Amino acid sequence: MVNCCIFTFHLRNMANQPNYSQEANQRKRTNLLKNFEAKAIQFLCKHMPLWITSNMLTAIGFIGSIIIGIGLFMAKENNYWLLLSILGFAIQWFGDSLDGRLAYYRNIPRKWYGWSLDITIDWISVGIIGFGFYYYLELFPAAAFVFIFAYGWSMINALLKYKITDIYSIDAALVGPTELRFIICFFLILEIFIPNALAYFAVAGSAILIIINLVETNKIITYGDQRDIAEKKKAN
Repeated sequence: MVNCCIFTFHLRNMANQPNYSQEANQRKRTNLLKNFEAKAIQFLCKHMPLWITSNMLTAIGFIGSIIIGIGLFMAKENNYWLLLSILGFAIQWFGDSLDGRLAYYRNIPRKWYGWSLDITIDWISVGIIGFGFYYYLELFPAAAFVFIFAYGWSMINALLKYKITDIYSIDAALVGPTELRFIICFFLILEIFIPNALAYFAVAGSAILIIINLVETNKIITYGDQRDIAEKKKAN
C-alpha cells in the first residue's frame, strides 16, 4: 500500500529538525487514524536503532506480506493459522509505514527512489496476499482476483491524480491502508468462528473498491479536463 505518507515531527533539537514540508505539500492524509498513527511513527522513528535503514524496513514490510500469504496458505487445513496472517499485517505495517518516514526523520530522503520502490513492493505484496486469499477461499475464490484488479486500479488512480494535480493521496475518505489492515484483521478473526465470513468480505470489499474507483476516475478525468483548459488559456 503506498505508505511513504507525510508527518511533521517536532524535535527537541531544532537545528537537526528533518524537512518534511516539501513532501507534505504533495501528500494529503484523510484517514481516521492519522493522528494516532503519526504519534506512533514519531515515537518509533525517534527510538529506531541507527543500524536499521529504510531499505531494511522496506524488506521487513515485504516479509510481513509473505507471512500473511503463508498464514492464509496454512489456514486451509486449520484456520487458526489466520492468526499468523494478522501478525504478518502488523509486521507489514511496521516496515511499510516507517521506511520513508525514517529517511525523512534522518534527513536522508530519496524521494523518487523510495516512491518507485514502495509502489513496486506494494504491487508484488498485493499479488502475494491475493494468491493467499485465492488459495484459502472455498467460497467465491475469484473475489481475490477481483480485489487485486480493483486495488491495482486504485494505484493507477493515485498515480494519475498525482501527475495531474501534484497531490498524492492514498486514502479513500476516512479509510487508508492502516484502517484497511484493521478491517481485514477483524474479518480474519471472525473467519475463525464464522466460516466464509472472509469470502463475503472479499466480495463486498471488492464491490465497494470498484465503486470508489469509478468515482475517483470520474474526478481525475474532470481534473484533467480542467488542467487542459487552464494550460490552453495560459498558452494563449
